[in-house]
Amino acid sequence: MLLRSTGRTALLILALTAALAASGCAGKKDKPRLAYQERPVELLYSTGAYRLDQHRWSEAVTYFQEVERQHPYSEWSRRAILMTAYAHYQGNQYADAIQASDRFIQLYPGNPSVVYAYYLKSICYFEQIVDVGRDQAATEQALAALRDVVQRFPRSEYSADARLKIDMVNDQLAGKEMAIGRYYLRKGQTIAAIGRFRTVIDRYQTTSHTPEALYRLVESYLTVGLTREASKNGAVLGYNFPGDPWYNDAYKLLTDRGLQPAVAPKDPSAKRSYVDRLLNRGTALRPPGEEGAAAVAPPETEQPAAPVAEPKPKKKGFFGRLLRR
Repeated sequence: MLLRSTGRTALLILALTAALAASGCAGKKDKPRLAYQERPVELLYSTGAYRLDQHRWSEAVTYFQEVERQHPYSEWSRRAILMTAYAHYQGNQYADAIQASDRFIQLYPGNPSVVYAYYLKSICYFEQIVDVGRDQAATEQALAALRDVVQRFPRSEYSADARLKIDMVNDQLAGKEMAIGRYYLRKGQTIAAIGRFRTVIDRYQTTSHTPEALYRLVESYLTVGLTREASKNGAVLGYNFPGDPWYNDAYKLLTDRGLQPAVAPKDPSAKRSYVDRLLNRGTALRPPGEEGAAAVAPPETEQPAAPVAEPKPKKKGFFGRLLRR
């Protein structure tokens, strides 16, 4: 009886294991892949472009990857890598888009279109930026990638937009330093807070956080009794931002302590805000145009390709809400 019972238990365990393995396999969804069938490269590329125009990103990726698989060293394959990266980007698959961009950069470092691969890679990092209360790893990666675009291709059509986004990224990093500095102030750790505010002044002095950083330095130095340092930072604030509300507060704070600043506050000017300036700038995100790259329309057995238009720009992510009109 014991042997028979043990045998039944073993069979039950095997059955459960097989069932779990089967359910695990069923839960995995493989990417769509075409069965290998040799097709004209123009047909594959054109069909991928058609799927791209329909916003069927994963299907577009499948056809562009098939171009590479069947015609790996052709001119069409080179173009397909960039289009694969763009389709991944549009589908919010940032890691895959970055990987495809890096592959293009490694294979074709001297190609005129490599600037777009660098730019698209930077945008993938840029759109993963989160609010200042969270980790800013993507922000640092975006800054490095955007600087790559500006330094390597200073006269390209993408460098102006990259410079704009560098300003926005620096503003984000300055905001992170300010958030930590304010936290230290609330906890009574004034010296640590001063270090954070000094970082904003030293590294990110052209950002929108500079007036508040100078005010917080005035406030912090007065707290620890360093009146000369407080007056010095108040003077810098008054000279550069005489009409800013933060200088009004600093002026009152210094005056109450018997430290009369040399510059009196002015009425706030009617200058546009930082965000207003950003809204009037920017360039389109699109793959570079290539002469002679027009796709051949597929035959009637496939869905006919509409004229391949340049992909439209897409504003999304943390800063996308600011730039959306």
